[in-house]
Amino acid sequence: MTYRVCFVCTGNICRSPMAESVFRARVAEAGLDDRVEVDSAGTGGWHEGDSADPRTVRVLEEHGYDGDHTARQFQASWFARRDLVIALDSGHLKALRRLAPTEQDAAKVRLLRSYDPAAGDDLDVPDPYYGGLDGFEECLEMVEAASEGLLAAVRDEVEGTVS
Repeated sequence: MTYRVCFVCTGNICRSPMAESVFRARVAEAGLDDRVEVDSAGTGGWHEGDSADPRTVRVLEEHGYDGDHTARQFQASWFARRDLVIALDSGHLKALRRLAPTEQDAAKVRLLRSYDPAAGDDLDVPDPYYGGLDGFEECLEMVEAASEGLLAAVRDEVEGTVS
């Protein structure tokens, strides 16, 4: 059985493709890439078909991650094929839960930084789009920190469903 995780931000060109790339790398490092699928999308379709923001690509590639990406919009029908939908901020969380066709689907939506015990009460990953490269670096740091806890949670789910 394949476990599917989708990361969602606003336009799917900055935060969610960064989270997708980092988490996909963590999944591969853990030897789970044959059992876990990772993708991303945006709450809106403004950038559908576009590549990731060049600053996202630059930061990812400078840190050894894949920067290849094509933006798309999250659809309500996708809940049926996703086990976990990871929102990058509280606005995305609310939008996704409103979009969810059922309560069970709404329960699949979680904030990324909720998997980082050091995050405290501020669970939003700030949107780096309107700032400089340092905001993209900060975004990557937050994504990497939360990815460890997320990987542990997904591993528990995968091992629970496979055994």
